[in-house]
This record gives sequence, C-alpha cells and structure tokens, in this order.
Amino acid sequence: MTQAATYVYVSNAESAEISVLRLDPADGSLAPVQTVGIDGQAGPLAVSPDRRFLYVALRTEPHAVQSFALDAASGRLRPLSAAPLPDRMSHLITDRSGRHLFGASYGGHMTSISPLGSDGTVGAPAAVLLTGRHAHATLVDPSNRYVFVSALGSDVVVQWRFDAATGQLTPNDPPALPVRPQAGPRHLAFAPDGRFVYLLNELDARVDVLAFDAERGTLAPVQSLSTLPEGFSGKPWAADLHLTPDGRFLYTSERTSSTLAGFSVDAQTGRLRLVSHAPTEQQPRGFQIDPGGRWLVAAGQLSHAVRVHAIDRESGRLTSSTSTPVGRGPHWVEILTFP
Repeated sequence: MTQAATYVYVSNAESAEISVLRLDPADGSLAPVQTVGIDGQAGPLAVSPDRRFLYVALRTEPHAVQSFALDAASGRLRPLSAAPLPDRMSHLITDRSGRHLFGASYGGHMTSISPLGSDGTVGAPAAVLLTGRHAHATLVDPSNRYVFVSALGSDVVVQWRFDAATGQLTPNDPPALPVRPQAGPRHLAFAPDGRFVYLLNELDARVDVLAFDAERGTLAPVQSLSTLPEGFSGKPWAADLHLTPDGRFLYTSERTSSTLAGFSVDAQTGRLRLVSHAPTEQQPRGFQIDPGGRWLVAAGQLSHAVRVHAIDRESGRLTSSTSTPVGRGPHWVEILTFP
C-alpha cells in the first residue's frame, strides 16, 4: 500500500519561482523536491478542488496567470499554460466546481472571473467587476452560490450572488457588509461546517467572527478580537488566517511583530478565545496548515525561509520546529497531501 505524501508549495516573489518541498509528517522536517521558475514576480497561489492543478498569478507586467499540473506521485509541477489577467492580483481562488478562477486586484479595485478548462488551462477573463477600493481576497461559500470580496480601502466585505453555470456575479441584498472604519478587511476563511466566516483585518489587526446565512448568502457580525501580542508597539500589519481542518483552532499572522496568534473556536457559537502568541519567521505574509492539522508552515518574506510549527492537538499551542531556506521574498504557501 502506497503511503500518503504531503507537499508544500511556496511562492517566492523576488526570485520569481515556486519552491516544492516534501513535509515529513513524523517530525515536520522539509526536504526540497523542485524549484520552478515563473515568467515574472510570483504572486498568490490557488489549487483546483480536485488537487490536479496549481495556479500562480504574475504580479509584474504583463499580468497573467500560469497553470501547472500537480503530479500526485512526486509532488512535482509541470507547466501547462498561461492566460492574461486584467491587473496585478493580490489573491486567487477557484470556485467550488473548479470551473472558474477569481482574482482580486488591490490596485485595480476589481475582481476578475476567468474560465478554467478540465485540462487545467485558463481562459482570458470572462468578466471584470469593480468591488470598492483595494480588493484583497475572494471567498466562495460551500454551496457555490455566493461570493465575498474584501475591499480593504472601503472597509467593507462585498456580497455577491454567483451563478456557477454562467460564471456571473450579481449584487446580493445588501450588497456589502460594513466593517469598522480603517479596519482594512484583508483575508477571509469559512469554518469547516460552513456556519461562520472569519475575517482578518490588516490595519487594526483584529479578527472578526461573522455568522453566515446560508439561505440569503449574507454575513452578520458576532465577535471581534485583537490578534496583537501583549506589549505590541508600532503599526499593526496583519496578513493571513487559516483554521485547522477540524475547525477547532484558528491562527493569524502579523508582520510588524513577526508573530502567529492562535485561538480556540467554540463549535456552537463560532466565537474565539485567545490561546497563545508564537514568534515565527520575519514578516510572515502567508502561512498554511497541513491537511492532517498537525503542522503550520509560515513564510518569512524578509528571512527568505519557511518555518514549521507543531500544533498541539489539545491546546492549539504552537511549538517551533524547523526553518528551511527557500527563494527570495516567500509570501504564499499551499500544502497538499496525495494518497
């Protein structure tokens, strides 16, 4: 019987490459597998729902998205195609069917929708829509009927209805959820059971718990907590958030203090309770949690390395394990396990 293997994919902006590493589930160590050059500054990554394809946005002109086939046997990437994007993208994600690719443009204040082929190829954008100032990330609900876009500069989360058959977005009612002034909504994540959405705000470094109405496709505030460590001084600069696959713990990264905050999640109410803060790589722009929920891998944009943290299954506390050099300016991480 073939043993499952776990691979880490790191987008390195400055060195224009993707690092592929194998994660040892026993001790959290990383071993290099492949380095793949990209035709420009490597930006955000996205993975198809069936884990057959990986997409990377180029953040230098000409703006484009490149697609790669994922080899389940080795974890290696094989180039497939490239397609234009309307602007520099800060985030990529597919819809739940894997037929559409959403891009969020911070500078262009827009979201784009590109068709995806069953062979992993990407088409030219079929639609481009304005979102409010500084669109940062997109989230698709579990039913594939609703889409949310964080507009950092407008302090709102835009709420859309989504027709997966046509790839069209139309404004929901209401069309946006207001957030606090100068909060800077950045990244969003659904709880595994789909009842709550967690929103990380870049400028005030708070994480908001939002209740999701699955019938109407709208969000409502439940709770807001600071992610900053005790004694923090300086300008908050929150970056990323992810939940463990079982939904018991949530983690956020903050770049000024180079820390990871951990929270326990109440399964009934969705509310958070601070567990701990842990130091990590310098300027942790992005991180990811492995599908087994045992390891967190954080990318240090200024240390040019990724650090593995062990997740305590009972308390949620993090223990720093290993640090591994990658390319220059790593800022996006994806982790996949292949049987």
